[in-house]
Amino acid sequence: MLRIAAASIKYGLQHFQAPDVNLNQYSEKLTDNYATFITLEMNGHLRGCIGSLLAHRPLAEDISSNAYAAAFQDPRFSPLEQSEYENLDIHVSILSTPEKMEFDSEQSLLNQIQPGIDGLILTDDGHRATFLPSVWESLTSKELFLSELKQKAGLNKNHWSNTIQFEKYTTFSFGGKLREISKT
Repeated sequence: MLRIAAASIKYGLQHFQAPDVNLNQYSEKLTDNYATFITLEMNGHLRGCIGSLLAHRPLAEDISSNAYAAAFQDPRFSPLEQSEYENLDIHVSILSTPEKMEFDSEQSLLNQIQPGIDGLILTDDGHRATFLPSVWESLTSKELFLSELKQKAGLNKNHWSNTIQFEKYTTFSFGGKLREISKT
């Protein structure tokens, strides 16, 4: 899976587009539908992160497409340059199916969140954002995690309404340095 992501980024640097994925060359598990996020880091800092919240295409395609998008289409960053490739760390997160959360207050919601385990999707009044479980590494309290997620969605950090919705999910995540992945 890491090689698929690395190959997609390398192809993008050479051809300025995402590669086509030939599903016939992969095992059955890589052709089943899964949702993934690809996170790119350089020198310990975020360099791109793009993903899918719902499984809608084969795993190999989702990884390839999201790796390309994280490298070249994340609006927070300029497109990746060739000189950056060797210094990238890549992380693949495979998401479970999001589960709608039931709560009657912000405190009720906070009581259900499992730090380090749960990723959250917030939806309210046309705003939507997610934090992967890996974000717990830098936002270690439930209250901070939630307030920063609200801000990421474009809402006030103290926002609360009767229409706010949350879903939670878990991930299976792994990663490595692109220069090492590309050699295998």
